[in-house]
Amino acid sequence: MQSIEQRSVRRTDFNFPGQHGVYHGKVRDVYSIDKLLVMVASDRISAFDYILPRPIPYKGQVLNQIAAYFLEATRDICPNWLIATPDPNVAVGHRCEPFRVEMVVRGYLTGHAWRTYKSGLRELCGVPLPEGMKEHDRFPQPIITPATKADEGHDEDISREDIIARGIVRAEDYALLEKYSLALFERGTRMAAERGLILVDTKYEFGKKDGQIFLIDEIHTPDSSRYFYLDGYEERQAKSLGQKQLSKEFVREWLMAHGFEGHDGDIMPVMPDVFVESVSERYIELYEMLTGKPFERADTSKIQERIERNTTAFLKNYLPCH
Repeated sequence: MQSIEQRSVRRTDFNFPGQHGVYHGKVRDVYSIDKLLVMVASDRISAFDYILPRPIPYKGQVLNQIAAYFLEATRDICPNWLIATPDPNVAVGHRCEPFRVEMVVRGYLTGHAWRTYKSGLRELCGVPLPEGMKEHDRFPQPIITPATKADEGHDEDISREDIIARGIVRAEDYALLEKYSLALFERGTRMAAERGLILVDTKYEFGKKDGQIFLIDEIHTPDSSRYFYLDGYEERQAKSLGQKQLSKEFVREWLMAHGFEGHDGDIMPVMPDVFVESVSERYIELYEMLTGKPFERADTSKIQERIERNTTAFLKNYLPCH
C-alpha cells in the first residue's frame, strides 16, 4: 500500500516544451511557457503562511477542479485566465501581469476579521465595522478588506485609499476590481446556497493582459475561501455556538491546539496519518457538496509521470496552433 507521501504531489520539477521559468509557490508550481502559465496544484497545504511538512492526498486535484468549475461558471461576470485543465492537477491559462493586491471579500465576522474585532478594533483595512457584533455574524453587506500580495512571508492588510495613493493599482482599475469582486462573491454565495453552504469569505486575484483585466489564480476553493453549512446556521448563532464549517480553518485550529500559530519560536507539530487522511476527506467532501458531482479519484500510482505526460501532450498540440 502506498504511503501518504507516495500518493501525493509534494513538489514538481518538470521541463515542459517551451518552458522558460518555474516558480514554486505555497501550494502551486507555476511554469511559464511563452504567453501561457501552467499551474500544477500540489498537495502541499499552508497555514499561517507556512507550508506544513506533510502533503494532503487529492487536495491538489480538489482545488484544481473546484477552481475550474467556478471559473467556467463566472465567465459572464469577467474574463478569466483559464484555457484548459489537461490533467486533474493542472490548469493552463493566459499569463497576465498580476496586481499586487488580493481582493478579500467578507460576508461574515469570522477568522481574521473576528480576531481583529475581538481585540477591540472597529476598523479593518479602512472599512468601519459595526458595533454589537459577535463571532460569525453576517455583515449588513459584504465588505472588501484588501491585502498586499507578498512573494514571501505574510500578506499585509491595506486600505483602498493606500492602494491608490501608493500607486499599487490605479483608481480606475481598482474600481473595476471592486465591481468584479463583489459580483463574483454574490455569484459564489448563490451557488453555495444552492448546495446547502454559506460562502463566508474569500479572496480574488486579478491581472492584466493586453490592457484588459482578467480574473486569475483559483476562486472559491477551500484554500481561498471559508464555508459554513447553511442548515443550522441561525440556530447555532442564536445559541452562540461555533459554526460547522468546511474550510482550512479546522487545520489552523488543530495547529493552534498543538501550540503553533506561526510565531517565531513556535514548533511545527507533526500531523499524524489519521489527521492527514481526515483533511483529505474534508476536501473531497467540499468538492462533492459544491459541485453536486461524485469525486473521481485520479490514479496516484505514478502521479508525477501522469501529470507530466498529460500536460506535455496538451502543450505539444496547443502551442503550434497559437
